[in-house]
Amino acid sequence: MTTQTPRSPDHSVPGLATLTRAASQLAPFVRETPVWEWRDDLLTERLGPSTEVILKLELLQHGGTFKARGAMMNHLALGAEELRRGVTAVSAGNHAAAVAYAARAVGTSAKVVMPRTANPARVALCRRYGATVVLTNDVAEAFALVKEIEQLEGRTFVHPFEGVMTATGTATLGLELLRQVEDLDAVVVPIGGGGLIGGVAAAVKQVRPQCLVLGVEPEGNDVIKRSVASGKPEQAGPIRTIADSLSPPFALPYSLSLIQRFVDDIVLVNDEALMESMYLLFDRMKLAVEPAGAATTAGLLGPLADRLRGRRVGLVVCGSNIDGPGFSEFIARGEDIFRGS
Repeated sequence: MTTQTPRSPDHSVPGLATLTRAASQLAPFVRETPVWEWRDDLLTERLGPSTEVILKLELLQHGGTFKARGAMMNHLALGAEELRRGVTAVSAGNHAAAVAYAARAVGTSAKVVMPRTANPARVALCRRYGATVVLTNDVAEAFALVKEIEQLEGRTFVHPFEGVMTATGTATLGLELLRQVEDLDAVVVPIGGGGLIGGVAAAVKQVRPQCLVLGVEPEGNDVIKRSVASGKPEQAGPIRTIADSLSPPFALPYSLSLIQRFVDDIVLVNDEALMESMYLLFDRMKLAVEPAGAATTAGLLGPLADRLRGRRVGLVVCGSNIDGPGFSEFIARGEDIFRGS
């Protein structure tokens, strides 16, 4: 993957003028989420005293996830007839919640399809935002059903991670972070389908091309890393990770193209590292995050530690949608891992 500015213009990549307009359009509908510096003995011990770690607290976004940015951008592009017919989406939860929020914000209806394994907190959140929730037995059935809803009801399908509008929305997070924190050496972003990192990386590299953009993907679904290696979108294999919101069934061309152009590297983390990082964020920073929200911390303290030691690093903390019992189980296991028991 390249660390350089793009060599030739590509009109499918939103330019800075487009991204600045998008940020203005989104301003009434999304929160400017805060940043917070993480300083304690743990980071000093593992990364050295000169490493600066700044958390981008996107878990405080509407719906508890960065997904509101891309979903809202898609909704703002709908015409009057499309708004009348409503929207539909398929998701393990975070994207569904974002679509439900965006639909309510623009005055349309949402019907979202979710697998029964989706976290109960996410299902409840979708319903609180007013969406009709349809549960299916598995992800394959969910994708088939959402196509049927799109065709039979005329609803506009809002993709969970693919497309120019989605990347334009997520890119506003990158612009916002660079405005809030000067002179970042690296931005670390979790990877699911690639919609977040593709947008963030496109923004960061256009504003600060020397800043590294590094992705963190779960070992239990490394479909994006494999797609980058093969040069084409790959299918996910058996998904074996607690980070269900980082577990797309496949990669797709547009998001992959942004990653290939703008992302410097992708590392993998296992579930033990995710649970330990959930515990550390809760214990040290008083943040309650889902597994995906802990991915960048796991990457920083694990495979990226040597590379980022002594650097000024921004970590995107992407989401917080998890039920109480599930969260308690993961942080209890995470504490055991941290203490070596």
